[in-house]
Amino acid sequence: MSPSPSVVRRRLLPWLLMSLLLLGACSRSDPEQELLKTAQALQTAIEARNTGDVMALVDEHFRGGGGLDPTSTRRMLTGMFLRYQTIKVVALAPSVRIDPAAPTLGYIESPVVVTGAQGLIPERAEPYTVRTEWRLVAGDWKLSDLRWE
Repeated sequence: MSPSPSVVRRRLLPWLLMSLLLLGACSRSDPEQELLKTAQALQTAIEARNTGDVMALVDEHFRGGGGLDPTSTRRMLTGMFLRYQTIKVVALAPSVRIDPAAPTLGYIESPVVVTGAQGLIPERAEPYTVRTEWRLVAGDWKLSDLRWE
């Protein structure tokens, strides 16, 4: 049985929100800049509604809120991308940090608003606080955890 549209929306919108966490990072260190660049790629993939490109940025051991794992995430994204023609993500004042004790771990937190629309006028605009954890895997940042409120 597939989840209801409202459940799918609640699960996808944080992904969209999280992708905008990368905005406003002009004075960041190189690892922080690379992490933000990866988050921007995630935002671009979400707004392009490209499940494959989104999943390429997700760690194979990913775990997210609501019991998400890579398989359920792929299904949820596919459903949302089919439902909404247009998806926009807006992040405000992202906080980015690399763990000094474990420089292969990075974190981004931000208030985010995600909109979804069938046509020109958004059907949904949901605000969230999104917290993400990223792992550096073979030189590439991969999303390993996603939480939202």
